[in-house]
Amino acid sequence: MDTIQVMVNGAPGNVACMVIRHIILDRRFALVPYSLTGPEIAEDVCTIEGMPLQLVRPDARESILDAVRKQGPGLICIDFTHPSAVNGNAEFYCANSMPFVMGTTGGDREKLFSRVAGSGISAVIAPNMAKQIVGFQAMMAYAAETFPGLFDGYTLEIAESHQRGKADTSGTARAMVGYFNRLGCSFTEADIRMERDPERQKRAWGVPEAHLAGHAWHTYSLVSDDGTVKFSFTHNVNGREVYVRGTLDAVAYLHRRVAEGIRGRIFSMMDVLKGD
Repeated sequence: MDTIQVMVNGAPGNVACMVIRHIILDRRFALVPYSLTGPEIAEDVCTIEGMPLQLVRPDARESILDAVRKQGPGLICIDFTHPSAVNGNAEFYCANSMPFVMGTTGGDREKLFSRVAGSGISAVIAPNMAKQIVGFQAMMAYAAETFPGLFDGYTLEIAESHQRGKADTSGTARAMVGYFNRLGCSFTEADIRMERDPERQKRAWGVPEAHLAGHAWHTYSLVSDDGTVKFSFTHNVNGREVYVRGTLDAVAYLHRRVAEGIRGRIFSMMDVLKGD
């Protein structure tokens, strides 16, 4: 297998830095020493596992293109930046023929999908890179298609807890709303209960203190109209390792599809799981 050139954007953010550490240690990949970052980042260099990365603010993106291209062909970008940067970064990737894996949630998703579909590149875009959670979503999608209206009359509650620094509502929780709607539940994204306070997370939710700075806890509860029946689905993730492993699988998958000549295609993590 050819070595895959990868540029990870979002350093010095926690998820981006964890992805970078894994890429440095994984022989399938070669890390490009640049990382797109936010305008508020003061430092110019971030050193990870002894490797210095040049941090590139939005107004300097064009200046690194020649240097990045000299790293070798087949570059794939990984994006774990900020919701406010999603569409601008995607425009940069599309305009400069850089296939990408978008792990950042938020932004204008309709505009994001439209831009990739009309471009000459392909991308993996997913609100969650954890393969097991994506598998759970696939099961929910099957249920919604096969048993529409199954939970007619039930009241739904969706609660999600993430570290304080997560700016937007969980993309996974938002995706689940659609499945439950098709199953008969009246619910909107605005109804999702979002928790970002560490004290409440620790005392009321039971999130381990060691993972207050990096966790993703979700519970979906359904109660019948007479209160006699309750269903609950829960997935609690501490740390970020599960997302990193899924992200690297997404990069390898996208690299293969690009090598097959596929352009202007948007893949999901479900596509990555199936391997088609």
